[in-house]
Amino acid sequence: MNPRALSPLDRVLSEAQRALDTVFGAPGAERPNPAGNTAELVLEPAEKRHSAGLMRINHVGEVCAQALYCGQAAVARDESTREHLLEAAQEETDHLAWCADRLRELDSRPSLLNPLWYAGSFSIGVLAGLRGDGWNLGFVVETERQVEAHIDEHLESLPEGDQRSRAILRTMKADEARHAENAENAGARILPMPVPTIMAAASKLMKTVAYRL
Repeated sequence: MNPRALSPLDRVLSEAQRALDTVFGAPGAERPNPAGNTAELVLEPAEKRHSAGLMRINHVGEVCAQALYCGQAAVARDESTREHLLEAAQEETDHLAWCADRLRELDSRPSLLNPLWYAGSFSIGVLAGLRGDGWNLGFVVETERQVEAHIDEHLESLPEGDQRSRAILRTMKADEARHAENAENAGARILPMPVPTIMAAASKLMKTVAYRL
């Protein structure tokens, strides 16, 4: 049987459900948590709070990635571009689940502003997608490169004993690099200035706020 074609209302409801699952639900990962059997060492209270702040930032980053890619996919003109974005979004769901797991292990919580982060990122994704698929993919490349950079910062900043968070972040970084490479191979265009600068400034603001809230 051929799958039923989705109406515009179907697509709106589907995106609304995805948003609710991402922000308020508990998305499951398709892949095992990279932390696996990595030992959980005892952290000092200040170290534990710092690790939680960094992993909350990473969790917010994955909420934003979900929203961004789904917004871009919603208006992608080429089916292959749409599939590329949704495939990347699925791997970001794994990241989201792993970060949520780690926050629970650290006796912490996700950002209280996740609904705001999701709504803003989805809107940006739609605007990027409307520029055309080359710009759409270019946005993926720039986003993933900036995420790689902040993961590197977190790997340096995490307490020495927090190897479970490090294991998760290393796998996330490898996935982000692959997403960027795939987008480049699919025909991504280089974003003009000042777009990358604006993206970096918005990311810095998000990280500052999400560390605490």
